[in-house]
Amino acid sequence: MAKSDFYITGRPEMDGLLRTDPLALVLGMLLDQQVAMELAFAGPYKLLERLGHLDCRTIAAMDVEEFVTVCCIKPAIHRFPGSMGKRAHEVCQHIATNYGGDAGKIWKGVRTGDELFARVRALPGYGEEKAQIFTAILAKRFGKKPEGWETVTGRFADAMPRSVADIHDATSLAKVRAFKKEMKAAKRDKQGRPE
Repeated sequence: MAKSDFYITGRPEMDGLLRTDPLALVLGMLLDQQVAMELAFAGPYKLLERLGHLDCRTIAAMDVEEFVTVCCIKPAIHRFPGSMGKRAHEVCQHIATNYGGDAGKIWKGVRTGDELFARVRALPGYGEEKAQIFTAILAKRFGKKPEGWETVTGRFADAMPRSVADIHDATSLAKVRAFKKEMKAAKRDKQGRPE
């Protein structure tokens, strides 16, 4: 992966894994719902520690219940480790089937923002907004900026510290937290639209 300043957990070993392992980054973003960002993006490192690897094809070949059991070991990888563990397993199966087990191939060689977004959006558990944010992470934090990436990511392409794509240090993390708190108080979503 390209050199990156991606920062989220505040723990060098965890952030280092996210910067260098494409699967860790994909799974971290998958887990980023209904839990604190730091907890979500710490999940891949917990899996690495428990499994002894983060090999996509090996995970995809595991029995799903066996993998979910690993996800549920305390501290669990997510607030809902059962359902999110199944979803993570589905993501690994998708990547194993469509990209030969190499998550980095999701964005390798893409020429347009539309193509990149479509590949990300096809990942199990990646809805419209999650796919926009992940595409923005690839552009802002990893320099993967195919033509039109700003269009497909919408407001997540702007300079407002509104999502995990805008976090590169402790200060930017605090700004994103403040923005989310402000939007929640105003009953608005991350894009500033009324909920």
